[in-house]
Amino acid sequence: MKTSDINISVRLDDNHVPERIEWKAEDTGSQAMSKAMLLAFWDEQEKNTLRIDLWTKEMTVEEMKAFFHQNLLTLSDTFERATGEGRMAAQMRDFASYFAEHMLGVEPK
Repeated sequence: MKTSDINISVRLDDNHVPERIEWKAEDTGSQAMSKAMLLAFWDEQEKNTLRIDLWTKEMTVEEMKAFFHQNLLTLSDTFERATGEGRMAAQMRDFASYFAEHMLGVEPK
C-alpha cells in the first residue's frame, strides 16, 4: 500500500492571521504558495465535517469571490461523481452561475 503526504505550512502574524500559506505534495515534489485554502474532513464517528478555512491578508475580496465560485463548481462536479446525483449537481452548477453573475459580473449563458 502506498502512502502519500501533503504538507501544509501556515505562517501567522502576531494576531494569528495567516501571512503565508505553503503546501507541498509528496508526489509532485514541488512546493507552492497560496493565498487561501478550504480543507474539509469527514468525521465518521461524529458524522460531521471538520473544516479548516484560511486566507491571507493579501487575498482580495475579488479573488475570494472567484475562489468561491470555482469551489462551487468543483463541489458540484465532485458531488455528482461521488453520488451520481446529476440533477442536484446541475442545480448546484446553476447556483454557481447565479453566484458568478452577481459576484463576478459574468454574463449568464
